[in-house]
Amino acid sequence: MKFSKSYTLLLLVFNIGIVAAQNKNQKPNIIFLLTDDQTSISVGCYGNNQVQTPHMDGLAKEGVLFANHYNTTAICMASRVSILTGMYEYKTGVNFMHGDLTTDKLEKTYPVLLQNAGYFTGFAGKVGFEMTEAETDKIKDKLPLGYFDVWGGGPGQTFYQTAKNPTIAKYAKEYPHATRAYGAWAADFIKTATNQDKPFCMSISFKAPHLPFTTDKYFDYVYKGKTFTKPANYGEAFATYLPAQAKSGREYKDYSFWRDSEESYQTAISKYNQLIFEVDYTIGEIRKSLKQYGADENTIIIFTSDNGYSCGAHNLGGKELPYEEASKSPFIIYDPRAPKNEKGIKREAVTANIDIAPTILSYAGLPIPKNMDGENLLPLIKNPAGIKREFITLTNMWGNDEIQEMSVVSKDWKYIYWQYGSELMKPAEELYYVGKDRLELYNHSKDPVYLKKLSEMRTIYDQHYDHLAKNIVHYNDYEKYIVLFDRKANTASKKPFLTGTYDELAKKGTGNE
Repeated sequence: MKFSKSYTLLLLVFNIGIVAAQNKNQKPNIIFLLTDDQTSISVGCYGNNQVQTPHMDGLAKEGVLFANHYNTTAICMASRVSILTGMYEYKTGVNFMHGDLTTDKLEKTYPVLLQNAGYFTGFAGKVGFEMTEAETDKIKDKLPLGYFDVWGGGPGQTFYQTAKNPTIAKYAKEYPHATRAYGAWAADFIKTATNQDKPFCMSISFKAPHLPFTTDKYFDYVYKGKTFTKPANYGEAFATYLPAQAKSGREYKDYSFWRDSEESYQTAISKYNQLIFEVDYTIGEIRKSLKQYGADENTIIIFTSDNGYSCGAHNLGGKELPYEEASKSPFIIYDPRAPKNEKGIKREAVTANIDIAPTILSYAGLPIPKNMDGENLLPLIKNPAGIKREFITLTNMWGNDEIQEMSVVSKDWKYIYWQYGSELMKPAEELYYVGKDRLELYNHSKDPVYLKKLSEMRTIYDQHYDHLAKNIVHYNDYEKYIVLFDRKANTASKKPFLTGTYDELAKKGTGNE
């Protein structure tokens, strides 16, 4: 049977319309990529002109860059669980020196909720936490509790040597360094996932750029011979005004390679940046795999890190503390389906790791559980004023007593309350106008000009403290923070809840995860 040209054209238009409607209603694939200890300023699109991060920059150019993204707890175990659950640490009950994740909370994480809703799910890389259940039920090298369709994860810190990670060891011959091996695992996952009659969610948690700074020799050419300029707040001169508490932990006392000599600094920062470049390269390989298997036009990519890293700023070497370098990470969302006016944009509003789970669920068209503290960021992407929340809470509930603190931060202001007091130091406050002072060079807490602002920030802190006090878990030694983080509590009332100073924990051999 022959059809007229006009009828054939009409039929073609009709079929195209059906396909377009189907694509519009099809749920997106979601890829979540997490690095370990990557500070926000380590990326080109965040203002670093000394590094090469073309694929991270590319995601930002085609997507949304969140300029003020904080990890509500700047240490891997607690942060990773907050990412998964969308909850503050004081509600998850998970961190080193506290305890593991309960099954009921795991079952309300974004990967499990997506799998229950019909997503094909996979995970590779560093898990960073364990479960409270019996040994056989903990997240180990095997598929954990059936919550993922494809498993490439590992317990503890995992290893840079691919061969030492059982779930990805098959890639070791071709890719001896784990970062590229995760790219190979991703290619296989995408190939398998695109053959399923369902959308997929793939999560990869890279070890890089966590210590030890073991780089892939394949990329040793990248920064060979390069001398990096130190940040403007580097060194002891920019630690003199920090309170005694901030200088009482491993962040200030250890990690001496950042300050031993010019040579040791250059070696460390070069390797740190190279490890990030290696992740960047792998992001490019993942995007190639998406295109190869026809999933590039319907796959959202979300990229961030579990915490930042001080890299010598304020003479600090680690993380955990609420300063910008340690608590902030890059955060980029790329959605190939987004309209042009939502591509290549920057959002200044403060965002947090607790926002990731509700945002992923929203992309998948799923309801956000009421227990989640985070915000769905889709309205913020569409409108710079899309979310009403202005402040988030930062806490450190790990390590020696002196460095455990609570803070509140917005895109412009940060207030830090150091709760510890003794005969050597009194509880302390810091106030930074971070909107104009990202290097945190000026502590305004004792400046009469900022007395009104200090009062306002104390009030906001107290409101966030009230939320903590009402919602904190009553296990894993968290109830004590109802007293410790109370600005009105005196030193004597806090003393029964203290567990050890830096020197005391060092003698016990604890507090150094």
